[in-house]
Amino acid sequence: MGLTPAAASMRGGSEAAKAAARRQGRVPSGRRRQAAALLLALAYAAAMLVVFLGGGGGAMRGRRARAPAAAPPGSVYRSHLVFERLLPDMRAASSSRPGPLMTPHYKKSGKRWVPCISKRLTQSALPPSNGFLIIEANGGLNQQRISICDAVAVASLLNATLVTPAFHLNSVWRDNSGFGDIFDEDHFIETLRKHVRVVKELPETVSVQFDHNISSIPNMRTKAFSSHSYYLEKVLPKLLELGAVRIAPFSNRLANSVPSNINALRCLANYEALRFSEPIRILADNMVDRMTKKSYLTGGKYISVHLRFEQDMVAFSCCIYDGDLKENIAMENARERSWRGKFHRPGRVINPEANRRNGRCPLTPLEVGMMLRGMGFDNTTSLYVASGKIYNAKKYMFSSAVISTSANKGNTHFT
Repeated sequence: MGLTPAAASMRGGSEAAKAAARRQGRVPSGRRRQAAALLLALAYAAAMLVVFLGGGGGAMRGRRARAPAAAPPGSVYRSHLVFERLLPDMRAASSSRPGPLMTPHYKKSGKRWVPCISKRLTQSALPPSNGFLIIEANGGLNQQRISICDAVAVASLLNATLVTPAFHLNSVWRDNSGFGDIFDEDHFIETLRKHVRVVKELPETVSVQFDHNISSIPNMRTKAFSSHSYYLEKVLPKLLELGAVRIAPFSNRLANSVPSNINALRCLANYEALRFSEPIRILADNMVDRMTKKSYLTGGKYISVHLRFEQDMVAFSCCIYDGDLKENIAMENARERSWRGKFHRPGRVINPEANRRNGRCPLTPLEVGMMLRGMGFDNTTSLYVASGKIYNAKKYMFSSAVISTSANKGNTHFT
């Protein structure tokens, strides 16, 4: 039987209401699924971050539980701890045996060593000069001496006339001495005259070409340890073109491996041509005489030690000693003051532990004292110290003084 319009309308309204109710029931269920999926994605992302950044929670807890790996032997400064362990033995050591300075040393039998410079040097008339070589010796006195010897070799290689080297004003020593203040300039020129021409200054005819300004002479910025062929191929043509060239700085600018006749000139300059100026020689004779007289306990014999433990030396080595904040700041400031960013250039790797393992760290006064004590020197030995201002002297010099007085009664002279 068919429905009346009113009944059909009521039935349709009831079915629409049921459909709406079903839709409302499905909406909360869909939202829950979306929320669950979102939570799972966030949990996964968090887990991945932990894995990549921290190695996982378990790994992090395990890492905290494990003790830090010990540094390889020889990587850390521990000499002060070694000294504390050895001090009782040093104090108990017998003093009956004679010290090394009192023990006679017998020369080994056999062929004696003799200078070989003359065998490798040829003396012939010098050809006309190709021009003038000007170099600037930088670094400390030892580096300057090496630079001078290399300059003699390069001048011979280029057949150039060497102008007595200028000294770079060192930022540490701040000594403005010239060549003639330190070395006997006339003796230097005379000793080399048969092998290399040397003059005290540029002739006026050459100097005027560069407006009497050394800086106007082209600077051939050669790389460290350049080969002799480099000088012949790169520097010589410029010398022939201009009549004068300049190389600054000149420290370590010639390779060690060069022809034997060139190395012979290095030896001639080092062992014969270079000698200190007369005022320095007189002062040295007086100092040696004084040290000999004061060393009466060992028959006039003594030890002279050059301690290379100044602040600049410690800073340049990039080695760690105390390792505290005060030392780190002092060393960083010293490096920046003297070398202006050299240790922060791209690609520069500083590894203090490797430096110590490879023996590149300056010995502290404590370590020098332990070494001398191990060789048998006691506190009857006159010890004269040549050095600049010792880094942290109050600490390190006190430790070395303890060593010198640990075995016998008496005094070791620190001068």
